[in-house]
Amino acid sequence: MPSVSPSARPAETARPVPATRPRNRRQLIVDAAGRVFSERGYHAASMEDVAARVDITATALYRHFPNKYALFAECAGVMVDGLVAALDEVPSDAPLTEVLTAVARITVAHRASGGVYRWEARYLEREDRRRLKTKYDRVVDRVDDAVRREHPFPDGRLRATAALGAIGSITMHRTSIAQRRAEDLLVKSALGVAASDPGAEGSAPAPVELPARPVPRTRRDEILAAAVPLFARDGFASVTNGQIARAVGLTPSALYRHYPGKIDVLAAACLQAADLLARGTERSLRGVTAPYDAVVALAATHVAYCFEYTDLNSVAEAELPGLPADPRRPLVLAQRKHIAVWEHWLRLARPELDSRQARALAHAGFGVVVEAGRRLRWRDGPAARRTVTRLVVGALGL
Repeated sequence: MPSVSPSARPAETARPVPATRPRNRRQLIVDAAGRVFSERGYHAASMEDVAARVDITATALYRHFPNKYALFAECAGVMVDGLVAALDEVPSDAPLTEVLTAVARITVAHRASGGVYRWEARYLEREDRRRLKTKYDRVVDRVDDAVRREHPFPDGRLRATAALGAIGSITMHRTSIAQRRAEDLLVKSALGVAASDPGAEGSAPAPVELPARPVPRTRRDEILAAAVPLFARDGFASVTNGQIARAVGLTPSALYRHYPGKIDVLAAACLQAADLLARGTERSLRGVTAPYDAVVALAATHVAYCFEYTDLNSVAEAELPGLPADPRRPLVLAQRKHIAVWEHWLRLARPELDSRQARALAHAGFGVVVEAGRRLRWRDGPAARRTVTRLVVGALGL
């Protein structure tokens, strides 16, 4: 065979350049997983969902995390670890504004995944949950110290926890708002909570009369009434049809005569929650014309609803992301309608707010109720409702 000169040789086929593995791939995975868990809930999320978000195979994902729980446990602590680290850099005698600004900066930065800690941490194993609580308590301690120094009213710990609830609310909704504007709005809201004196004299909102939860009159009603506390205690995914059936004296197969599946029981619970809140809100606003009075009425109604229907509300809040699209659609529409009422009255009471700020501020008020209620262990009574309503009004900047 005649030799071929180098210049006459055909060009070699270019070899594909192997993709370079990002140095921060593990962090990219954790960030993506946090968003997936927040959007879909722990049980509905899958390793394949996370892998798709990072554009890798599930096999590659398992090189970093042996199973879904290991990934979930790391995600659950990301924001709390960030908060602890950020506050460690703040001087111990720093003013409250500086402390809350550090908290808001980390929380807004982790907005897409921060909801994992708030609702999904109940699925952590006992030791992981204890470790995470210890870290979060450090955050509350720092805020509590600053709150007590600047506002030495009673219930400093309650106000600190509620202030963190105002800031943490940004992880629980999708209102589009620029990062810096969100941080400023949430810090001011949290400062308003911290400066509220729960025991101050003054006109308290009138007692709220909520619509009564329907009395179970049919077997279907009985199933729904029995399922809600089970979902609230153990989480929807952990409750079996057999547990629900036993609670009402049925066999699991008999349950299907009334609900096609467990998901339909959950959807009915969420619809009942939305209906009770909508009717309570409508009732509280009858005859109210002054914007300030309307906002206070909205706050008092939301507080009363959360204390009166704690199990039902917690189920609706925590499990909504896990509902399929069709049953979720009317619930999302009901939420938007409810937020529109808050937006309307808040902008009348505070004309400097734009629509996005008003919606984000309404959610900050909801966040106050969640964290203050948890701090009070949802022990209901007129004094508890008045106290939490004052904190919400403080968060709204009224």
